[in-house]
Amino acid sequence: MPEMFTGGPEVMPQVAAPGEARPLARRNVLLLQGLMGPLFRRLGQALRCDGYGVHKVNFNGGDRLFWRLPNGIDYRGSPAEWPAALTSLIADRQITDVVLFGDCRPMHMVAISVCRDLHIPVHVFEEGYIRPDWVTLELGGVNGHSTLPRDPAWYRAQAAALPPAPEHHPVPSSFRRRATEGLIYNAADVLTRWRYPYWENHRPWHPLVEGMGWTRRLMRRRVAAARTHEVLAALEASGGPYVIFPLQLDSDAQIRLHSPFAGIADALRLVIASFAANAAPEMRLVVKEHPLDNGVRDWRQETAALAELYGLNDRVDYLEGGDIVAVAQRSKGMVTINSTSGTLALALNVPVIALGEAVYDIEGITYQGPLDDFWRDPGKPDPETFAAFRRVLIDRCLVAGGFFSEQALAKLIPGAIARLEAASPLKIAASADHIRHG
Repeated sequence: MPEMFTGGPEVMPQVAAPGEARPLARRNVLLLQGLMGPLFRRLGQALRCDGYGVHKVNFNGGDRLFWRLPNGIDYRGSPAEWPAALTSLIADRQITDVVLFGDCRPMHMVAISVCRDLHIPVHVFEEGYIRPDWVTLELGGVNGHSTLPRDPAWYRAQAAALPPAPEHHPVPSSFRRRATEGLIYNAADVLTRWRYPYWENHRPWHPLVEGMGWTRRLMRRRVAAARTHEVLAALEASGGPYVIFPLQLDSDAQIRLHSPFAGIADALRLVIASFAANAAPEMRLVVKEHPLDNGVRDWRQETAALAELYGLNDRVDYLEGGDIVAVAQRSKGMVTINSTSGTLALALNVPVIALGEAVYDIEGITYQGPLDDFWRDPGKPDPETFAAFRRVLIDRCLVAGGFFSEQALAKLIPGAIARLEAASPLKIAASADHIRHG
């Protein structure tokens, strides 16, 4: 059996000489898994420069490749050994904070449970609740695990006590960069599986399968762009009404754990069937591919097959790309599971129905009736309530920036550190108490 934790000499705790006081960092941060890319390395570098003690657990070769900083710790034990191993690691390194991306990954769910028992705050990164150009960094959990209430009056009261939101500027994002980082990460994972004998990816595909999907998407970008242009031109020329359904990632744990669906295919079938039975004859349905979909499943083909099954060949469109802001702005409504696209539509005063648990699924903001009724009478969101909700999110758990360009990361990292600094003991205690009794 391999050692559970391995690493170079730099991972050993510093020991002071006899009679010498040990220099302690202000806080000791343990990073678990991040995105497939340099996010956590950049965060670790900045934290170290600010005087934090920084440690990072690598669960596979992709994690290790993108870290490349001191105090990288390879976890080689089994999932069953992880709770005890993490408990020991937290004690040995005097960890004060844990940071991770995605609170629904199996190893992260266990880590959150361990940290709850040890009263260690967990800071969770996720795609921004509000799009575009925002990132979520929330204490304790996100979406269905968020401590934020669903009471519209609470948001209005909280927002009334806050100053105006700071000026916000967009940041660039590169699909090519995202795909390339995914390919590199998966290759490093596959080539080092011997070193991590118990590692099991939280994503439903083997890294080689996912890598082939990314490669196909990169190779077909021009054809996809041409089809997107044709669909957008036809929608604009017709001027007819349509509802947009932006797909989410099939691997997203927010779907599996915070919605009634096992995957996107189930949701796609339900939405198309409901549209067929209840939408007005002149209404169209526009299905929008997620910009970071890995291409393993051909959602364009599956959408076409369902449209044919329900007799909707001439009323369902599929968009492989395009600016979702422009498409949503002209729509009569948006159907989503719990995508952050929902807040984008709400900001445009477009009605939204959320079919899963979403932090913005609040009376006065989203449609609260059944999907079958949404197609004909979706109502309108209350601008005052949504503005209050947005202002509170910016204050409590959003950071300006993004993941997939140097400019986006350069903007994100200082904001993330500022939010970590602002996590007061009172806020941490309140979050821990909510999770403990929630």
